[in-house]
Amino acid sequence: MKSSKPLIFIVIFSIVVLLITTVVLFFNFRDDKNYNRLVNEQSPYLQLHANHSIWWFPWGDKAFEKAKKNNQLIYLSIGYSSCHWCHVMEGDSFQDPEIASFLNKNFISIKVDREERPDIDRIYMDILVAMNGNGGWPVNMILLPDGTPVIGATFMPKKNFLSLLKQVHSNWLENPDTLNQNALSVQEWIKDEEKTGFSNTTLPDDKVFQKYLADSEASFDPEFGGFGFQVKFPKPFQLSMLLRIYKRTNDVTALNMVTTTLDNMYRGGLFDQLGGGFYRYSTDRKWHIPHFEKMLYTNALIVLAYLEAYQVTHKKEYAQVARETLDYVLQDLAHPGGGFYSAEDADSEKTEGKFYVWSENELKEVLTREEFNAVQHYYHVTAQGNFNPIEKIRKLEEAAGLMSIHNVNVFFLTKDTERPDGSNKYLKMAREKLKQIRSKRVRPLLDNKILTSWNALIITALAKASTILNEKRYLVAATKTATFILKEMRNSKGELFRRWLNGSVKHRANLDDYAYFIQSLISLYESDFSKKWIDGAIELQSLQDELFLDNKHKVYYYTDGSDAKLIQRKIVLSDDASLPSANAISALNLMQLADFTLKFDYKKSAAKIISSHSKQMITSSISYSQMLIALDYLTDLAKEIVIIGEPENKSTLEMIQFARSQFIPNKILAFGLPEMDKSRVNDTLPILFGKELIDKKTTAYVCENNVCNYPTTDFLKYQEIITKPVPYHFD
Repeated sequence: MKSSKPLIFIVIFSIVVLLITTVVLFFNFRDDKNYNRLVNEQSPYLQLHANHSIWWFPWGDKAFEKAKKNNQLIYLSIGYSSCHWCHVMEGDSFQDPEIASFLNKNFISIKVDREERPDIDRIYMDILVAMNGNGGWPVNMILLPDGTPVIGATFMPKKNFLSLLKQVHSNWLENPDTLNQNALSVQEWIKDEEKTGFSNTTLPDDKVFQKYLADSEASFDPEFGGFGFQVKFPKPFQLSMLLRIYKRTNDVTALNMVTTTLDNMYRGGLFDQLGGGFYRYSTDRKWHIPHFEKMLYTNALIVLAYLEAYQVTHKKEYAQVARETLDYVLQDLAHPGGGFYSAEDADSEKTEGKFYVWSENELKEVLTREEFNAVQHYYHVTAQGNFNPIEKIRKLEEAAGLMSIHNVNVFFLTKDTERPDGSNKYLKMAREKLKQIRSKRVRPLLDNKILTSWNALIITALAKASTILNEKRYLVAATKTATFILKEMRNSKGELFRRWLNGSVKHRANLDDYAYFIQSLISLYESDFSKKWIDGAIELQSLQDELFLDNKHKVYYYTDGSDAKLIQRKIVLSDDASLPSANAISALNLMQLADFTLKFDYKKSAAKIISSHSKQMITSSISYSQMLIALDYLTDLAKEIVIIGEPENKSTLEMIQFARSQFIPNKILAFGLPEMDKSRVNDTLPILFGKELIDKKTTAYVCENNVCNYPTTDFLKYQEIITKPVPYHFD
């Protein structure tokens, strides 16, 4: 009797093939149908729109292929999960049946999370600003099928939005030349923008810092700090540049701008007086009324500014604000396995700020008379409230299905009230009660994606806080996060991904992911002196050069060029409104790596980046704050400080801690053991080669431009050498 095994095998194989064919045909059939494709996306922002009747596409080939096949215009919508006005437009327009029907019939609709894809956002936001003179989110752009924009706007009420869609669609059918001409104008603008700069290859002289100081003064608010007199954003890297000017000039004007701003920021409603952490920006001149979204990057950068100001002034409040901000991040934004979430929304229960604000009656109900009096005195509580949205905004929100609240209070310190120090027992008891009550409220939406660049910024803040404030718990958190990124957010070639969410990674990393993360690894080395961090930084710098370097101008593209659907491969050297220039951070990284490794080509590369837009740095100095910080490093004869000694020796610890506690921004700090095994030179940083103890005492080598003229065991002499800057030459 013949075996039946071959027959069974054939039957099983046939069933498997049939199942696979059925699945493939199903998805091909489904892919050709009309439905909201955001159901397959993980982004919290895209998920907010996944149940719309609009047939949204995520950014990708399928959307563009369908637009070209059908000869349809593309409607591109860009936003992010914690954006209040994005929520308003969602409720007002995207959930409206008439708008959904019109978009589905006449457009291919693409939805983009700007935080996952800042490369897309950067292109279209710049074009939007060029078109209209201003920008903001949500971004609404109408594109030709090839992705070239023809018209754009920010938030629009439903009526205006539908009118725009109808007008553009009519033009596309009846007078497409008008739209094609708009597209040609945009293409010409892109060509002109790409030609801008790169004509001057010499470094600016010190007068650029003098102009920067004057430009800062021109927009500075002397009463409440900050720059401008209406809506105010924190400007951490502008404050950091002013501290460097003060360091090298002793000009108290620069220092006063920093301290006035930081004092008013932490006293205002911009700072969460109960829970710690900063909101994204203030809607008023006094920093009193915030826009309530809390962003990871905002808090990381602000912490760095407070830490530097603490080094300069030794003002205890600055250290405490940095602690409370980092503690908020560690408590509310930390992923248990490592890494930090992106943001918390401005809204909860469809109401902006509801989680954070208090009515007078509510406070009276839950607090004793003494406790209420203390809260009222410190935090400016009134019966009429200090947070009352204006009528026009209230109507827009209500039309979108959102709610507004009135006669409620944002906590901020009155002008004549000192920051609470814990000595007022009634305020202390009230704060604990209110924290407990607030913890039971519906919390704002958490955007739980982990972004490489934003996590890199918080790693740097945590690492520096661990050394400046001498708190090891911050170093533990920084190390855990860096290890998470290195393990979970790279491919087999070691290249970075931009986003991690629920165990999966997506999107190739951009320049800021590489530059910020390299910076964070350098900061980690200076915190624990583990050579693996510098090795990691060098490896990633090599990948950054391979993927992003523009060989013509010797600066870095923002993207690696792998997405052919992008209509532009941008080079950005200026800062944007909230984040420092990745090219400028790269210049700093290269200079520091040159000092650690003695590879001088790194420093030459840094100088080329800094000089590439030298004309713009002079004419628009404030927009180049981070690049000027890099120039300051280059022109300050940055100190290369090497400490050789026993790690637990008192003199060793004193020398290391002094270098960390002082504001010496233009330095590297390295540590080596007294007796280096000469056979292990590959495990040792080149900056440590040949450096040994003098008279068997802890020895400091202070070098400038890799020339070490100052080996010393004298602590006082060491202090004098490392704190002495090179003065600017002003008129």
